[in-house]
Amino acid sequence: MSYNDLIKGRTSSVNQIYFVTTVVNKRVPYFTDYFLGRKVVDEMRRLHDEKNVQSIAWVLMPDHLHWVFQLGEDHDLPTVMRLLKGRSAKNVNKALMRRGPVWQRAYFDHAIRHYEDIQAISRYLVANPLRSRLVANIGDYPLWDAIWL
Repeated sequence: MSYNDLIKGRTSSVNQIYFVTTVVNKRVPYFTDYFLGRKVVDEMRRLHDEKNVQSIAWVLMPDHLHWVFQLGEDHDLPTVMRLLKGRSAKNVNKALMRRGPVWQRAYFDHAIRHYEDIQAISRYLVANPLRSRLVANIGDYPLWDAIWL
């Protein structure tokens, strides 16, 4: 699937809740390094603090990010994702003393509909480290959060 196929028909709405997945370029597992993972988390927090999103749940896996958030009023979905990926890539590259893409260009998004269970989606999302056998207990995985905790 090409980038253009992914963005065809994409719209974003103020206050809409989205489930977004974005993948590291070439699936390099940068985020097995907690310090590098915190670079991404810091930028997610920054978008939240700037009121661009209301973060609901997320898990940063070694080579991809799953994130559920409510979009704010100031930026559309593509802008939020560009800010997250651009800012975090800059910080990851600086820490690694390298240049080049950190994230794949595209991302997958799903607008959560009113009848969908956000808590169930979030539980499934944060259980990724368990299903991937990275940890035996979700409490042992450091790169996730949800508003219900």
